[in-house]
Amino acid sequence: MTAPDGQARDRQWLGRYGERVAAAWLRAHRCSILATNFRNNRRGRHTGEVDIVARDQRLLLFVEVKTRHEGAKVRPLDAVDKDKRRLIERGANDWLRQLGTRQLPWRFDVIEVYVQDGKPPRVNRVRDAF
Repeated sequence: MTAPDGQARDRQWLGRYGERVAAAWLRAHRCSILATNFRNNRRGRHTGEVDIVARDQRLLLFVEVKTRHEGAKVRPLDAVDKDKRRLIERGANDWLRQLGTRQLPWRFDVIEVYVQDGKPPRVNRVRDAF
Protein backbone atom coordinates (compact mmCIF):
# COMPACT_ATOMS: atom_id res chain seq x y z
CA MET A 1 0.00 0.00 0.00
CA THR A 2 1.08 3.54 -0.50
CA ALA A 3 0.76 6.62 1.68
CA PRO A 4 -1.04 9.74 0.39
CA ASP A 5 2.36 11.18 -0.61
CA GLY A 6 3.02 8.14 -2.83
CA GLN A 7 5.59 6.51 -0.54
CA ALA A 8 5.32 2.77 0.04
CA ARG A 9 4.15 1.65 3.48
CA ASP A 10 6.51 -0.64 5.38
CA ARG A 11 5.69 -4.09 6.78
CA GLN A 12 5.22 -2.82 10.34
CA TRP A 13 2.64 -0.28 9.17
CA LEU A 14 0.85 -2.95 7.15
CA GLY A 15 0.76 -5.33 10.13
CA ARG A 16 -0.61 -2.69 12.50
CA TYR A 17 -3.18 -1.64 9.91
CA GLY A 18 -4.30 -5.27 9.50
CA GLU A 19 -4.66 -5.65 13.26
CA ARG A 20 -6.85 -2.52 13.44
CA VAL A 21 -8.99 -3.82 10.55
CA ALA A 22 -9.32 -7.23 12.24
CA ALA A 23 -10.32 -5.68 15.59
CA ALA A 24 -12.95 -3.51 13.89
CA TRP A 25 -14.23 -6.55 11.97
CA LEU A 26 -14.53 -8.56 15.21
CA ARG A 27 -16.40 -5.71 16.91
CA ALA A 28 -18.76 -5.50 13.93
CA HIS A 29 -19.43 -9.22 14.42
CA ARG A 30 -20.38 -8.70 18.08
CA CYS A 31 -17.09 -9.70 19.65
CA SER A 32 -15.56 -7.80 22.56
CA ILE A 33 -11.87 -6.95 22.29
CA LEU A 34 -10.16 -7.76 25.60
CA ALA A 35 -6.56 -7.03 24.55
CA THR A 36 -4.47 -6.26 21.51
CA ASN A 37 -0.81 -7.17 21.13
CA PHE A 38 -0.81 -9.22 24.33
CA ARG A 39 2.77 -10.04 25.25
CA ASN A 40 3.90 -11.68 28.44
CA ASN A 41 7.41 -11.52 29.79
CA ARG A 42 8.32 -13.93 32.52
CA ARG A 43 11.70 -13.67 34.18
CA GLY A 44 12.75 -11.16 31.53
CA ARG A 45 11.94 -13.55 28.66
CA HIS A 46 9.39 -12.93 25.94
CA THR A 47 7.42 -16.14 26.22
CA GLY A 48 4.28 -15.67 24.16
CA GLU A 49 2.17 -13.31 22.14
CA VAL A 50 -1.37 -12.96 20.83
CA ASP A 51 -2.41 -10.26 18.37
CA ILE A 52 -6.00 -10.03 19.65
CA VAL A 53 -7.71 -11.59 22.64
CA ALA A 54 -11.47 -11.33 22.18
CA ARG A 55 -14.69 -12.71 23.52
CA ASP A 56 -17.56 -14.00 21.38
CA GLN A 57 -20.30 -14.38 23.99
CA ARG A 58 -18.82 -17.03 26.33
CA LEU A 59 -16.10 -18.16 23.90
CA LEU A 60 -12.60 -16.76 24.38
CA LEU A 61 -10.75 -16.14 21.11
CA PHE A 62 -6.99 -16.00 20.64
CA VAL A 63 -6.59 -14.38 17.24
CA GLU A 64 -3.53 -14.16 15.01
CA VAL A 65 -3.79 -11.52 12.29
CA LYS A 66 -1.91 -11.84 9.02
CA THR A 67 -2.08 -9.11 6.39
CA ARG A 68 -1.06 -9.48 2.77
CA HIS A 69 -1.50 -7.57 -0.46
CA GLU A 70 -4.37 -8.81 -2.60
CA GLY A 71 -3.01 -11.30 -5.11
CA ALA A 72 -0.03 -12.33 -2.95
CA LYS A 73 1.33 -15.74 -3.89
CA VAL A 74 1.29 -16.99 -0.30
CA ARG A 75 -1.92 -17.16 1.69
CA PRO A 76 -1.68 -15.33 5.05
CA LEU A 77 -2.72 -18.49 6.95
CA ASP A 78 0.34 -20.27 5.57
CA ALA A 79 2.58 -17.84 7.48
CA VAL A 80 1.29 -19.26 10.78
CA ASP A 81 3.85 -22.04 10.97
CA LYS A 82 4.71 -24.38 13.84
CA ASP A 83 6.96 -21.86 15.60
CA LYS A 84 4.37 -19.08 15.32
CA ARG A 85 1.63 -21.39 16.63
CA ARG A 86 3.82 -22.30 19.60
CA LEU A 87 4.34 -18.59 20.40
CA ILE A 88 0.58 -17.93 20.20
CA GLU A 89 -0.17 -20.99 22.36
CA ARG A 90 2.26 -19.74 25.00
CA GLY A 91 0.56 -16.34 24.95
CA ALA A 92 -2.84 -18.00 25.32
CA ASN A 93 -1.58 -20.11 28.22
CA ASP A 94 -0.22 -16.96 29.88
CA TRP A 95 -3.61 -15.25 29.46
CA LEU A 96 -5.45 -18.27 30.91
CA ARG A 97 -2.96 -18.44 33.80
CA GLN A 98 -3.69 -14.79 34.61
CA LEU A 99 -7.42 -15.55 34.59
CA GLY A 100 -6.78 -18.35 37.04
CA THR A 101 -8.88 -20.88 35.12
CA ARG A 102 -8.91 -23.01 32.02
CA GLN A 103 -12.54 -23.96 32.59
CA LEU A 104 -14.01 -21.84 29.82
CA PRO A 105 -14.36 -22.49 26.10
CA TRP A 106 -11.64 -21.02 23.90
CA ARG A 107 -10.14 -21.44 20.45
CA PHE A 108 -7.46 -20.17 18.08
CA ASP A 109 -8.56 -18.19 15.02
CA VAL A 110 -6.56 -16.57 12.25
CA ILE A 111 -7.88 -13.47 10.55
CA GLU A 112 -6.50 -12.91 7.07
CA VAL A 113 -6.61 -9.30 5.89
CA TYR A 114 -6.11 -8.63 2.19
CA VAL A 115 -5.31 -5.08 1.13
CA GLN A 116 -5.19 -3.28 -2.19
CA ASP A 117 -4.70 0.41 -2.90
CA GLY A 118 -7.95 2.27 -3.44
CA LYS A 119 -10.16 -0.57 -2.17
CA PRO A 120 -11.50 -1.51 1.25
CA PRO A 121 -9.64 -4.38 2.93
CA ARG A 122 -11.05 -7.86 2.55
CA VAL A 123 -11.27 -10.00 5.72
CA ASN A 124 -11.40 -13.78 6.03
CA ARG A 125 -11.69 -15.45 9.43
CA VAL A 126 -10.37 -18.98 9.78
CA ARG A 127 -12.11 -20.43 12.83
CA ASP A 128 -10.32 -23.05 14.91
CA ALA A 129 -7.23 -22.58 12.73
CA PHE A 130 -5.01 -24.88 14.82
